Amino acid sequence: MKQLRNNVIRAGLGALYFSGAHHLLRPLLSGVGAIFMLHHVRPAREAAFQPNRHLEVTPEFLRETLSHLRSRDIDVVSMDELHERLVQGRFERRFAAFTFDDGYRDNLDFALPVMREFDAPLTVYVASDFAEGTGRLWWAALEAVIAKAEQIDVTIGHSALRLDATTPAAKQAAYDRLHDWLRALPGEHDLQREIEALCTAYGVDMAALCRSLCLSWTELNSFAADPLVTIGAHSVSHCNLAKLAEDVAAQELAMSRARIEQALQRPVLHLAYPYGDREAAGTREFSLAATAGFKTAVTTRPGMLFAENAGHMTALPRVSLNGNYQDARILPVLTSGAATAMWNGFRRIAAA
Repeated sequence: MKQLRNNVIRAGLGALYFSGAHHLLRPLLSGVGAIFMLHHVRPAREAAFQPNRHLEVTPEFLRETLSHLRSRDIDVVSMDELHERLVQGRFERRFAAFTFDDGYRDNLDFALPVMREFDAPLTVYVASDFAEGTGRLWWAALEAVIAKAEQIDVTIGHSALRLDATTPAAKQAAYDRLHDWLRALPGEHDLQREIEALCTAYGVDMAALCRSLCLSWTELNSFAADPLVTIGAHSVSHCNLAKLAEDVAAQELAMSRARIEQALQRPVLHLAYPYGDREAAGTREFSLAATAGFKTAVTTRPGMLFAENAGHMTALPRVSLNGNYQDARILPVLTSGAATAMWNGFRRIAAA
């Protein structure tokens, strides 16, 4: 099903490009700017089983994106500058911000050198447990479990299942089944229990995986010292805030900010909601982010920025640079706003 969805999206992007419709729609739908969303930036991997491929782009594609923006005279700005332009209504030039979720080491190793080539600011949203080396990157752990197994034994509800994992296609089907199950569990403690059980059964060390992928506090201190880099918050544990009691969700935001500020000795004024979709961030979370003192907070809801977004600073949409669609031809489609507008049913603002 997910592969079918990817194929449909790819076909839709291609249709917009080859028809030239994005050129006609650009004046109506491109808005005043965009916030690009990324996770990993690293060289392409050759493994046949890569269920989280959508979370990574190559340095070359990042470079192509920045080159495209420069060719369009679109300013690449920090989140502070983006906030200022929205508040002040400074829309004489279109602008874009680049944001990276989770705090991966490859952001330092591969993204920063490319951003420096263009003197382009970037914001990295850090989950403080990840920087501590104790976080649960459960989606990466699930990939590691399935990658090393030929079958997965798991109990879902009251049913004991044995999932085939002998081929890349079977592994992908098993990953999709288990990923959707884990995301749908009623509470964060349920997800923690089940992924820890899978890791124990199949010999995956989640803490070691976290330390191998994520920047430590020491590395973040060096990273944050670069004038192009802004560090934002991404909660403490990368939890689904909407599934938490209000006081616990508020604590996740406040403690994450406090931990990062203490470790890096610099203010943390920008937030990215973990997961960031409608099931993880809504009106309550937007209010909690404002109460916690964040100037901006970004979702994963797709969309361009319009003047009206100035009234919804803790519910900002983003444009995903998705690893499944690394084709330079789609860049003018993305910056035209046509793709996100179609996804949103041509609504300009989705802040509820």
